[in-house]
Amino acid sequence: MEFYFPTEFGEQLAFCAAAAAALIGALVMFAPGVALKFFALQPRELRPEGYGATRSAGGLILGFSATALILAQPTLYLAFGAAMALACFGRILSIMSDRGNTIRNFLLLVVEILLAALPLFYVFGLV
Repeated sequence: MEFYFPTEFGEQLAFCAAAAAALIGALVMFAPGVALKFFALQPRELRPEGYGATRSAGGLILGFSATALILAQPTLYLAFGAAMALACFGRILSIMSDRGNTIRNFLLLVVEILLAALPLFYVFGLV
């Protein structure tokens, strides 16, 4: 089986978004302490359950984006883009209701919007 890199520009953008999400998921899965510090989450007690939850969330992101990369189907890019769009919605809810009006939250929102928009633009033929 050969490694597939798309030839269309729109699909290349969707592919790059999935690759970036895979890298983020791998970081969260394999270095949960670094990821928690980056997201300004510092547990009061060092408990393995917290790291387990963080690693499993990273594994979910890594697995979903790697599936989109490996199979490279428009429906998978649609599902990936929709999941990232819901993550954007959750971040917006946090900004509005959890006093999350911080620069870090806005920067992460921009990243999530890009990761959602690129595959969705490809699937709906906007790129």
